[in-house]
Amino acid sequence: MAEPLRIALAGLGTVGAGVIRLVEANAALIARRAGRPLQITVVGARDRNKDRGVDLSPYAWEDDMVVMGERDDVDVVVELVGGSDGPALSCARTTIEAGKGFVTANKAMIAHHGLELAAKAEDKHVPLKFEAAVAGGIPVIKGLREGAAANEIERVYGILNGTCNYILSTMEDTGRDFGDVLAEAQAKGYAEADPAFDIEGTDAAHKLSILAAIAFGAKVDFAGVDTSGITRLRAADIAQADALGYVIRLIGMAETVRTDGAHALFQRVQPHLVPFDHPLAHVDGATNAVVAEGNFSGRLLFQGAGAGDGPTASAVVADLIDIARGEVSAPFSVPVAELEAMPRAATGHRIGRAYLRFMVADRPGVLAEITAALRDAGVSIESMIQKGRGGETGGEVMVAMVTHEGPESAVNEALRLLEGSDSLTEAPLVLHILGE
Repeated sequence: MAEPLRIALAGLGTVGAGVIRLVEANAALIARRAGRPLQITVVGARDRNKDRGVDLSPYAWEDDMVVMGERDDVDVVVELVGGSDGPALSCARTTIEAGKGFVTANKAMIAHHGLELAAKAEDKHVPLKFEAAVAGGIPVIKGLREGAAANEIERVYGILNGTCNYILSTMEDTGRDFGDVLAEAQAKGYAEADPAFDIEGTDAAHKLSILAAIAFGAKVDFAGVDTSGITRLRAADIAQADALGYVIRLIGMAETVRTDGAHALFQRVQPHLVPFDHPLAHVDGATNAVVAEGNFSGRLLFQGAGAGDGPTASAVVADLIDIARGEVSAPFSVPVAELEAMPRAATGHRIGRAYLRFMVADRPGVLAEITAALRDAGVSIESMIQKGRGGETGGEVMVAMVTHEGPESAVNEALRLLEGSDSLTEAPLVLHILGE
């Protein structure tokens, strides 16, 4: 059997410890499939003395992860520290410059610096792999880059953040409000102490920008993702969606739009109403799911655990097996020089239906004001529900509406007409309805 692939492991959190356990437990199987053993030679983390539940004594310790790739006893570095910049980025640059392979689960770094790193990896003819950066243990990057390689991908979308999906499906099951369920998710370890990265949609936007680049042959454009999270959702929104035949899920969606003979890139992360009969409506808990629509393959669904030590470690080691086999391919499916710098697509022309929620002062004339703005903007109302009115006026009322199919620009115009109205107690909430 060939010489082992020698691995440096930077970061020994739950995923790093999971990689060690997986490589040790399945060593013989991995060696047969890779054609050579995987051998962890060097590890490093911030705290050398922390108990991580694995035996680190067989491995050399390196305090400075940036120099791991320059060591003579390392062929590939696995980075599991995180952060778009700082030591993780320095480690990536140093490793690739030294002519070594690099594997990461760091979606923020790939979303911000992936093109730079990929160009350097191509120049040095070394592998750069990041399967674990998107959807944990689900092989969606491999599926798009290899399994669907013959297809023109028309749209890619899905549930890309397990924390948000856990919160939304728990609100759906229990009828509890967002803040209460978030606190429970934090207590159970499904949400960070500072959950903003997840609940405001940033994590899903990082992943979406990577998927879009691979699916469409586009340059990564994280800044071009129109992003909103789930913090404004109420239990009443979940209940209204259910009454209308929908669940609410945070959906990342990307597609190309042909404008004047050229492609423009549409990218959005936003809570959507998802019909009961859509596959994504049944994705509960911390699960992730990605749908890719190919012009010959049709709809492909990738679903599974989007995080966790075992699933994410599985994706990391799958990348290492590819490297052990000698695979060196363009990280984004095609060479960086051939990736297209697609302009951002205008959204006003998009046709669809929307859920509109208004929190308003409970007084006469408010509903007429809202419906007049919708009428003047050309928005047709399919259904309407009003909640909160008691025997007397006063206080706050929730008015929820579902529109007929129409351009997003019309909804935007209606909201513009209502700007500054003292009838609204907070900004309106718009959720698009996921179509076929």
